Amino acid sequence: MIPKIYYIYILATVLFTFYGQIILKWRIARYGSLPEGFTEKVYFLFKVLFDPFILSGFSAAFVASFFWMAAMTKIPLSVGYPFTALSFVLVLVFSNILLGESLSAMKVMGTLLVVAGIVVASQG
Repeated sequence: MIPKIYYIYILATVLFTFYGQIILKWRIARYGSLPEGFTEKVYFLFKVLFDPFILSGFSAAFVASFFWMAAMTKIPLSVGYPFTALSFVLVLVFSNILLGESLSAMKVMGTLLVVAGIVVASQG
């Protein structure tokens, strides 16, 4: 039997990954599109890289990797990995709420299929 704390590690992985994705999209959108020229791209990327919120998004991904490593010490990959797809649900909902992105019936149905897959995969 797998101790419940290891599922909390997976949940933390999902939450930190979700946070990083939402923050990165939110902040990068404020900078506009990637420029065409090489020099302008490099300048753009360095400017974006040193945005404190973007740094927090990268940090969240780094922290998520530590939680994932902790979870993988006790949970088989085939059991734990499907749970990471829960970030799809969070990103779908909160990209609509926080970023104003569209929420279509097809996106909702696709996400529900992912969740159904998680339920089926976790039974094995």
